[in-house]
Amino acid sequence: MNKLSRKAFLASGLSVPFACSMSKPAKKPPAKKASSVKLGISSYSYWHFRPPKVTIEQVIEKTSALGVPGVDVLHRQMDGEDLPYLRKLKRHAFLNGIDLICLSIHQDFVSPDPGSRKENVEHTKKCIRLAHEMGIPSIRLNSGRWGTARDFNHLMELRGEEPILPGHTLDEGFEWCI
Repeated sequence: MNKLSRKAFLASGLSVPFACSMSKPAKKPPAKKASSVKLGISSYSYWHFRPPKVTIEQVIEKTSALGVPGVDVLHRQMDGEDLPYLRKLKRHAFLNGIDLICLSIHQDFVSPDPGSRKENVEHTKKCIRLAHEMGIPSIRLNSGRWGTARDFNHLMELRGEEPILPGHTLDEGFEWCI
């Protein structure tokens, strides 16, 4: 019987299965990570300044039809604040596969009047409760403005930089908001 030398063994190709069993398995390329970015549509996007009014329910349906997973609800656009209405919105969103992701609220803390600021704090607390009832995890609020622009068009002419209320300072405005 012939003795197989190491050199002959390697040359014969018999070493291939042996070599393959000794090598590390090839790594699979990492799976492509799904994007963690999810989009939402603000009900404000459907806010019209003329009739017919687009309801929050309609915004939920339109959002679902677009395949977008969430709606940011504008408080001013809601038809009510009673518990049955809030539950109706929550259920409608659920049945349409939509998350209610934010409640956008408006108030104005930029006022030298402590009573006015207190009313706005109470409004904010009420809206926190509304968001809770609808299962909404976040709130977006406006801190307010000086109120020295005549109207929205005037504010746009000022490029959003409204003059400070006469007799007051910017620092006071920040204090009132915080």
